[in-house]
Order: sequence, then structure tokens, then C-alpha cells
Amino acid sequence: MWTLLSQVPIGGTVKPDQRLPWLQTTGIGMQHVIAMFGATFLVPLLTGFPPTTTVFFSGVGTIIFLIVTRNKIPSYLGSSFAFIAPVIASMGVDKNIGLALGGIVAAGLMLFLVGLVVNRIGHAWINALMPPAVTGAIVMLIGLNLAPVAVKSATSNLGYSLLTIIAIVVIAATFNGFLGRISIFLGVVIAWIIAALTGGVDPKAIEALQSAAWFGWPEFHTPQFALQPVLLMIPVVIVLIAENTGHVKAVAEMTGESLDGSLGRAYMGDGIATMVAGFFGGSGTTTYAENIGVMAATRVYSTAAYFVAASFAIVLGMCPKFGALILTLPVSVLGGVTVILYGLIAVLGGRIWIEGNVDFRLNQNLFPAAIAVIVGAGDFTWAISKDLSFGGIALGTAGVLVCYHLMRWLSSTPRAEKRLAPAE
Repeated sequence: MWTLLSQVPIGGTVKPDQRLPWLQTTGIGMQHVIAMFGATFLVPLLTGFPPTTTVFFSGVGTIIFLIVTRNKIPSYLGSSFAFIAPVIASMGVDKNIGLALGGIVAAGLMLFLVGLVVNRIGHAWINALMPPAVTGAIVMLIGLNLAPVAVKSATSNLGYSLLTIIAIVVIAATFNGFLGRISIFLGVVIAWIIAALTGGVDPKAIEALQSAAWFGWPEFHTPQFALQPVLLMIPVVIVLIAENTGHVKAVAEMTGESLDGSLGRAYMGDGIATMVAGFFGGSGTTTYAENIGVMAATRVYSTAAYFVAASFAIVLGMCPKFGALILTLPVSVLGGVTVILYGLIAVLGGRIWIEGNVDFRLNQNLFPAAIAVIVGAGDFTWAISKDLSFGGIALGTAGVLVCYHLMRWLSSTPRAEKRLAPAE
């Protein structure tokens, strides 16, 4: 499966179909576990999903992805933050995990079907439907839509939430390289330890940790299918497409190999992994940018390291003691980190605009983005019936798609070059 290399060539790289000796490969695989761990376990904490189940299926999903992409795209599939708001909305006040899982399965199926089409006819139509002006707005509105959730958690204890933010910021500013890339994880651990030493951890959570077993199967749940959760997940599919595309492009640039022909398989692999997770109680998955940092630092792109990381995640998922430990994390510490994470999602939307050279002097770029951002941040809700309503993410996504393509069609005349006057 892999060509064995005794060492990394000087000035060279280890390609996806190559590997170092297993001891070195295992060490690099463990780095990938550390890189993905912080974000992967935060998602179930925010949504109320079982943490060990999510970690377990992140490992299973990664192996599925590597097999479907034929070992050409090194990637770890961790929990996607794009699912957080739709999952919370789908669960409702009674915290029905089954309804959210039904939506996750539907999202995975939609992503798989998109991948199937792309694999057959190419990906040019994706770029036409969702240019950077559109995808940037969708990513930004998701981050802004989550802001009230972060504020509510952070204000439960401002002392611990501020401590978390300060720890993350100081580490990110002080350290370069690997430590800087896992600043969020380290900041959470520091604040978590201080909270435990100062009585900030729920005594019931500590009792549950003491009584939890060391080995056992993760907590499984079954999906329930309803129309509203499925509709809420549609915008997430768009984000997953953008995330997978960005990951494939980044890996191609680092390895110097064209991977455009594998885009469809990347969507299909993530789609299958998300469906499998949804059928048994795990969070929806996506390719992780965090692990790109590890590859950039080591110049090792071997998929063998990802098989090691995935296997270790599966083992962690079968440790109830580990899940109980995660549940001792104070809500306020979680609130502090989500202030940063949700803000980063919003800022990522702006980054997509910059890297896509989006010209906001053009009305057809400016107006759709403006509408989407406010609809998402204000969480506009359209209630069709008692059991069916659309929130800010769904309405904002629909709004930016319709508005962008409508304005583009209406301006497909000599007047299309009409621009806003630049600010003086």
C-alpha cells in the first residue's frame, strides 16, 4: 500500500503513497491526534452529543475517507462546526438527539450525491453555483449566527471564560510552530486545570468520572427522520463542499500534485463518513485544516500516519473514563473558547473573500453578502407551521444564493460593469 522510506529526503517530502518506518509514522500520527482533538471534542460538548461516540466515529470516518479517496488525499475527518447551529435547532427544547442525527444523515447523503455527480462530470458547476462571494458570506453568517450561544456560555462565569481567552491568546502570540497551532487546545487545558483547582468543576461530573469504566463501547443513538432537520442541514452541505475543496487544494499545493480529479471522491468520502456517524450517534464530519499544519511542519503527507491517528481515536472512543473526563469541562471555559472559535468561523468567511479576490465595488457581490450576514447574525426565523420553520442560517444561505444569481442575471448587460463609487 505504501512505499517504505527510511528517512525524509533532505529538502523533500514524504508523499501520500509513501511512509516512514512504523515507529516514526506512529509518532506523526499521534501529532495528528493532538491537532484534531481540541476541535473534535468541543463540538459534542456544545451540542450535547456523547463525546466518546464522536471521537470514535471521527476515527472510523477518517478510515472511510482514506479508502474512498484511494489513499490520494491525506486528511483527518473531525467534527464540523458547521453542524452546531442546525443540530441545536433540530434537537429542540427536549434535546432529541435522534432528530439531529436524521438531519446529519441527510446532509451526508446530499454531500455524497454531489460527490457522485462531480466525479462523473467535473467540478466546474460547483464553482459557478458557489463562487467565493457566495461561500464567504455563508461561512461568515454561520459564525455570526452562533455568537449568542458563545455569549450565553461565557457569561455563566466571566472569570473562567476570560482566563480561557487570555490563555489562548498568549500562547498563540508567544509560540510559533506546533505549540502555536494547538493554542486553543492548550488554552482550554490550562483554564480547565485552574477551574478544577479552584472549585469550578461540577461535583456531579467528578463523581461520574470516578465511577466510569475504563473500557466499553461508546454510547450509540439512532436517527429519527423529519423534514425540518433535513432542511436545516442544507446550508451545512455547502460549507462542507467549501471545506473539502479548500483542503484538497491546499494538499495539492503542498505536494505539488494536481488533485482536482479527486474532488468528487473527497465529497463522497466525507458524505459516507457523515452518514455513518449520523446513523450511530456521532457528529457530522469534515476535513480538518488543523492537520494541514502538522503536514506543513513535518512535510510528511503519508496517509499511513492518518490510519494510525484514526486507530488511536477509535481506541479513545472505547474508553468511557475518557468521555466522563471531557464532561468535567466547565461551561464557562467552553464559553471562552467558543467566543474565539465562532469568531474564527466568521473571519474565515472574510478570508475566502480576500483569497477569491471578491470585488465589493460590484453591487452583485456587495448586496447578497450584506443581506446574508444580517439575516444570519439576527437569526431571522420564518415559521411556516408549528412544526416547520427556517432559521438564520437556512434563510441567509438561500438569500445569498438567490440574490447573487438574480443580480448577476439582471446585470448581464452593458450595465453589468456599473460599480459603486469608491469611498473617498
